[in-house]
Amino acid sequence: MAWPRFLQRGALFPGFSHHHVAVFLLTFFSYSLLHASRKTFSNVKVSISKQWTPSAFNTSFDLPAEIWSSNHLFPSSEEATLFLGTLDTVFLFSYAVGLFISGIIGDRLNLRWVLSFGMCSSAFVVFVFGTLTEWLHFYNKWLYCGLWIVNGLLQSTGWPCVVAVMGNWFGKAGRGVVFGLWSACASVGNILGACLASSVLQYGYEYAFLVTATVQFAGGVVIFFGLLVSPEEIGLPSIEAEEGSEEDSHRPLISGAEEEDGYEPNYSIQEDGAATQVTAISFHQACCLPGVIPYSLAYACLKLVNYSFFFWLPFYLSNNFGWKEAEADKLSIWYDVGGIVGGTLQGFISDVLQKRAPVLALSLFLAVGSLVGYSRSPNNKSINALLMTITGFFIGGPSNMISSAISADLGRQELIQGSSEALATVTGIVDGTGSIGAAVGQYLVSLIQDNLGWMWVFYFFILMTSCTILFISPLIVREVFSLVRRRQAHILSE
Repeated sequence: MAWPRFLQRGALFPGFSHHHVAVFLLTFFSYSLLHASRKTFSNVKVSISKQWTPSAFNTSFDLPAEIWSSNHLFPSSEEATLFLGTLDTVFLFSYAVGLFISGIIGDRLNLRWVLSFGMCSSAFVVFVFGTLTEWLHFYNKWLYCGLWIVNGLLQSTGWPCVVAVMGNWFGKAGRGVVFGLWSACASVGNILGACLASSVLQYGYEYAFLVTATVQFAGGVVIFFGLLVSPEEIGLPSIEAEEGSEEDSHRPLISGAEEEDGYEPNYSIQEDGAATQVTAISFHQACCLPGVIPYSLAYACLKLVNYSFFFWLPFYLSNNFGWKEAEADKLSIWYDVGGIVGGTLQGFISDVLQKRAPVLALSLFLAVGSLVGYSRSPNNKSINALLMTITGFFIGGPSNMISSAISADLGRQELIQGSSEALATVTGIVDGTGSIGAAVGQYLVSLIQDNLGWMWVFYFFILMTSCTILFISPLIVREVFSLVRRRQAHILSE
């Protein structure tokens, strides 16, 4: 009995060198450090709120007038908390805008320079925001807003660049499972940020920012001197050259409708005379690539749901079930665990099928059911953790796959093989659109919860998940028909 073609000759897992391992680890931990600084801000909000409202913890004696005037930003902790939420919102919006810009810049400059600059400069802004202002006892709302907007723009350099570098090194064979494992970097960053912050928080919240910023700055230096952006930098063939000699290498996982019925010769956005000179495509051309707009709109809906769980799950567990905040924080980790496993397993299945959309469709259909089940979870931590993991599997998994493997597929499809510098631009478009959806979603979730209750929040999540399926439904239908035709052709050839 012959093995299936995708398991023959190492087609699914081609041989990776130590350079591939180094690129995987460097990009993984670079984005983990960026996410760690975001998580640090979330973990020290209570301490910051107390510092900005001295009366909340200093009722035994009167503060000197000059200290009271400099520290007293808000009359109550509720107003301080509201301002911290405003900082979250402005960060997400500036991050979303920055993703569109960073993707374009990343395709025109050296990705290593852009990523290293973003990490080091973001670390400096975090240091000024959380450490320097506290050391100098200088507190100003407009300064905090300005710094956090700049931080969002600088942090946005991370994702488009690391996905582009990974796309340069890892071809479409095995990309789903490799990117599924790699996309756990955000979850690892959340855990790392929580550990770094908690280890020094007893000395003051400014030291949490100091440690995180120092580690992130050091990571940026390592990236500048150690990251190889593409195989060509060390004289190795590009992944297009390697895949060009393989059987059926012209059949991409992401393809236009006209390519389904038969093979069309490769063509490039560039003119023939410029084929040897790789240049970046424009923003408009990137938007017009097959699949970019549908997946961007779908990701806006899905990232809204995924980030809502990220921001609101501990609060929901405490508010709805009355569990302690520390217990809720620990329990919410199971959602990330489900997302990591889901992204890896679904990426593997999509590699086997050589199609992404049908795997996404099945997972998202099951996600609707998991949301219904989790919304009716009993007041039992074990059952809640199980349902939470299942929900993370079917929501976090597809979210990780769209933001990583599918973005890489979209940026390296056949239409732009003569102008391969599109990975960062396409990734920025997809993730930028998703971040806009996530930013809007945080406001809508709080509005719905305050007026209608948590059950209607879950109804909203179900609606957004259904919209995700709707936006990619043409791609789902096309790829399912392609799988059926391929199966029929295989049966007839036997």
